[in-house]
Amino acid sequence: MSKESPHILMVEDEPSIAELLRFTMQGAGFATTIATDVAQARRLIAEALPHAVLLDWMLPDSSGLALLSELRRDQRTAALPVIMLTAKGMEEDKVKGLNEGADDYVTKPFSPKELVARVQALLRRKAPEIGSQALKYGAISIDVERRQVSVDGRPVALDQAEFKLLRYLVAHPDRIFSRAQLLDKVWGDHTFIEERTVDVHIMRLRKSLGDLSHYVQTVRGVGYKLSAEVQE
Repeated sequence: MSKESPHILMVEDEPSIAELLRFTMQGAGFATTIATDVAQARRLIAEALPHAVLLDWMLPDSSGLALLSELRRDQRTAALPVIMLTAKGMEEDKVKGLNEGADDYVTKPFSPKELVARVQALLRRKAPEIGSQALKYGAISIDVERRQVSVDGRPVALDQAEFKLLRYLVAHPDRIFSRAQLLDKVWGDHTFIEERTVDVHIMRLRKSLGDLSHYVQTVRGVGYKLSAEVQE
């Protein structure tokens, strides 16, 4: 499986369901990790942010809803895509899950094809940088499948780190990201990388963009953003 396959964390304590989830997600091209309780899920998310979480409601040490509430209160994980996956099918339960911040709600037993479709739809909506569609912002165009970048129609050669960084920024224009967020979102695991490494990649990316280097803007005391607007 490609190292760049979207990573799905599945928090499920029932072995048969966990195995079905693994088989279903891997068959659709996703990388997968399984946590069997909230404590393990916390540790895995602290180590590296997944692209999305499939979260069971009833877990042995706490509730999935409690974990979801924690994720939404933390700036690092506030926007992490989460689908509640549970046997609780009553309307009030669905409303409660969605009100706590779930992006979608799937009841057991579930259709594997429908679950894959919901995950893919959620990622297209909330994480466009991992898709294969072309991306464009201002005079910057990215052909994701061919890994080609052009500026004002002129091809620009980027190394792998620069390409991943630009792809993420172009997919989320005008949003401010801290160094830690960029490490999590772009490289996936910031454990062995210092935050200042982001500054080096930003500097190289600006140099590669040439006349459009001003698109990659520093927000003093916070981080970086991609914007075509001229900074004051």
